[in-house]
Amino acid sequence: MTLQNRRQFLQTSAAAATVAATPLFLNATDKSGTKPLRVGSGEYVYECQHGWGELPSSIQWGATHDVAIDAEGLIYITHQSPAKGPMDAIVVFDADGKFVRSFGKEFHGGGHGLDLRNENGQEFLYLCDVKNRQVAKLDTAGEIVWTKGFPVESGKYEGAGKYSPTNVALSPDGGFYIGDGYGSSYVHQFDANANWVRSFGGRGSKPGELNCPHGLYVDTRPGREVSLCVTDRANNRLQYFTLDGKHLSYVDNLVYPSSLDIQGEVMLVGELDSRLTLLDKENNVLTYLDDDAEWRKTVNANGRKVRQNRDQWIAGKFVHPHGATFDADGNIYLAEWVVGGRVSLLKKVG
Repeated sequence: MTLQNRRQFLQTSAAAATVAATPLFLNATDKSGTKPLRVGSGEYVYECQHGWGELPSSIQWGATHDVAIDAEGLIYITHQSPAKGPMDAIVVFDADGKFVRSFGKEFHGGGHGLDLRNENGQEFLYLCDVKNRQVAKLDTAGEIVWTKGFPVESGKYEGAGKYSPTNVALSPDGGFYIGDGYGSSYVHQFDANANWVRSFGGRGSKPGELNCPHGLYVDTRPGREVSLCVTDRANNRLQYFTLDGKHLSYVDNLVYPSSLDIQGEVMLVGELDSRLTLLDKENNVLTYLDDDAEWRKTVNANGRKVRQNRDQWIAGKFVHPHGATFDADGNIYLAEWVVGGRVSLLKKVG
C-alpha cells in the first residue's frame, strides 16, 4: 500500500461528487403515509426504521454508542444511562427487537465502543468504558474476564487522567488495538495474551499523528494489504497504518468519522455529523446514507442542541451516528449519540 497521491485523491473526490448528485432520500413519504422511509442509492438502498428495539421499563436509555452482533444474531447495544443508580450498560435484543437480557452495571455511565469475536469456540465482548477509563473483556452473559486501565508500559502517561479509550480493533492473530480517542490520541497494540506490544499516534495532524482515534478496524478486505484503519475523527479522515503502527495512507472528505465496520468488500463509516458512508475496497464512495449539508448545519448549530430536542428530528435523517454495524444479511444497525438514545435498523432492500 502506498500513500494516496494527488491523482487518486482527485479520482476519489470525483466519485464522491457523482454519488452526491444522486437522490439519496428515496420514497420519504406518500399520500397514504404507508411507504417506508428509504435511504441510499443503486445497489445500496435501505428501509429506515427509527426507534428500533423494545426497551424494558427497567432500562433508561442514555446516549447510545455502539452495536455488536453475535453468531446467533443477537444485537448488543451500549449506552450511558443518566440514571442515578447503577444501570446495565449493555442491552441485548433479538433480530425482531425483543429484549433478551442486559448486564454491565459495573460500567454504568461509561458504555462506549464494543466489538465481539469468537475465540476457540466461545464469543467474547470487548467493551470500552469511558467513565472508568478502562477496557473490559466479557463473555456474552456479562461475566468479566479482565479489565485493563491505561498501559503503564507504554510510558505515555503519568496517570489515568489522560487516558480514555473509545474503541477496540480485533486483530486476526488474536491480539487487539485500543484507541485512546478521548485521552491522548494514541493507539495501543496488545498481543493475544493481552500484553502490551507498542503504542503509536499521539495528538497532531501530520502523517502518523491522530486527533481523536475514535473507532478502528483491521481491514482484511480481499485485494488489500491487511492493515489497521483508524477514524482520525477531529482531522476528518481515516488513517491507515501497518499492523506495527507505521503510517500508510489517508481517506479524506469525511465529516467527523466515528465508527467502522466491514462486510465483504464494503466498508461502513459512521460519521458523527449526520451521515453514513459506504466505501468500496479501493475506498471510493459507493453511496451516502443521507448526505444533506443543510441538515448537517442544523444539527451542529448552537452546540449541537438538536441532539436533545426530538421534536426537531426528521424521519429518514440521522442526527449523530456514533456506532454502526452490518448483520449477516447486510442490514445495518445504528446507535446515535443523542440525549435519550436512538437505535435505528436500516433494512437492505437494494
